[in-house]
Amino acid sequence: MTGQRRVIAQVLSDSDDHPDVETLHQRASRVDPRISIATVYRTVKLFEQANILTRHDFGDGRARYETVPREHHDHLIDIDSGQVIEFRDDEIERLQRDAAQALGYRLVGHRLELYGVRAGKRKARTARTARGSGNGSSNDGEPD
Repeated sequence: MTGQRRVIAQVLSDSDDHPDVETLHQRASRVDPRISIATVYRTVKLFEQANILTRHDFGDGRARYETVPREHHDHLIDIDSGQVIEFRDDEIERLQRDAAQALGYRLVGHRLELYGVRAGKRKARTARTARGSGNGSSNDGEPD
């Protein structure tokens, strides 16, 4: 492993979020300004192939990464802020295993990504949408 790859690996290891390649490049460049964006792309691809990194698509149009977690967790993505919240819920895990078993399968892996907005923001967003539509309906297909 080259020195630049070590820097990128350390930046990933120190990350408590799910950075994209550009963010990784910015952080790695603070440690070693000679690291190019191409080096970060190649390193991320290599780490992903080696099962060191997990790639996520949280619907924001950019690949995001995290080191392969020691323990399974799921994600809740705040669609207003882009914040990614990791969580684990034993009941959800049980329900997923039960669903697979009911369909004749043994669950060997899964990903769960929930997308939401803070509960207090929903009413304000719906009110803004209704005012803007002129018909009094939020027209988002979701109950208030």
